[in-house]
Amino acid sequence: MSAPRLSILLPTYNGADDLERLLPALAAQKVDGGFEICAIDSSSTDRTRELLAAAGASIEVIQKSEFRHGATRNRCALRARGELLVFLSQDVVPEGTRFLAELANAFADPRTAGAYGRVLPFESDDPLTARTVLDLPEAEERELVRDLDHVGGLHELSGTERAEFVRFNNVASAIRADVFRKLPFPDIAFGEDFAWAARALTAGWRIRFVPKAIARHAHHYSPAKAYERYRVDAAFHRLVHGHRLRPTLASVARGFAYEVAADARYLARTERRGKWSGFLRSPILRGAQVLGQWVGSHGYAGGPRGEATGRMR
Repeated sequence: MSAPRLSILLPTYNGADDLERLLPALAAQKVDGGFEICAIDSSSTDRTRELLAAAGASIEVIQKSEFRHGATRNRCALRARGELLVFLSQDVVPEGTRFLAELANAFADPRTAGAYGRVLPFESDDPLTARTVLDLPEAEERELVRDLDHVGGLHELSGTERAEFVRFNNVASAIRADVFRKLPFPDIAFGEDFAWAARALTAGWRIRFVPKAIARHAHHYSPAKAYERYRVDAAFHRLVHGHRLRPTLASVARGFAYEVAADARYLARTERRGKWSGFLRSPILRGAQVLGQWVGSHGYAGGPRGEATGRMR
């Protein structure tokens, strides 16, 4: 039996509801060379493995306590047979039938090591969630190619520039299998995709952002979860890039004002359900967000959680 061109690597945990959306979207994909699904499941207790098996996926089960963002994906990749490894989150949904094909097209350039797709919110997402996703660089429409040909090295960039230059997103991405065997994800708590991109660029490869490969994905944060998510993100940038997202209380105030104003502008023009309650939620949610960024920027939370690095997905 010939190997498929693409291997979809899918970490899962109690993802039955998500997989009921994702797996049919994958089955509808039209891509030359075909694909396989390799899942690594953290001992789900719902119908996750049943749904994966019905979709023809190969499944490896690990203990929930064994899961680590980089190491678990590396382990899953050991079973992959494709020349391109497609990394997806279980709660993502590819848009249309050419998501995989558009990602694969990025590798026509032999120097492309990795490519990642455009991420947009679901139509059913509440306005504040939608606005958060739409403000990220991964929601932009312009194709982007990055290499170090005219930079000299990542060390030549400021912390802010470096953080943007190494953007990569394992929510919806692909990496050459032969490159990945030489440059697997580092075994770090979070942020393995950014760290991998830095290694690939330093090794002379290119990273591509492919806006034609559209995926729907969003996280719905309570104030408490927003605080933690942005604290962890800020800690990542502080420790890895030497960049403090909110270095002063004045920057916290400016960030809060910007976020609430941006919410108000979006809420005024959107027709999404929940727009009016969004005006009430915005100051609370954004206050938690920028406070988390400030705490993470200074490392005030003690212990391992206080020094966690990376981004929650």
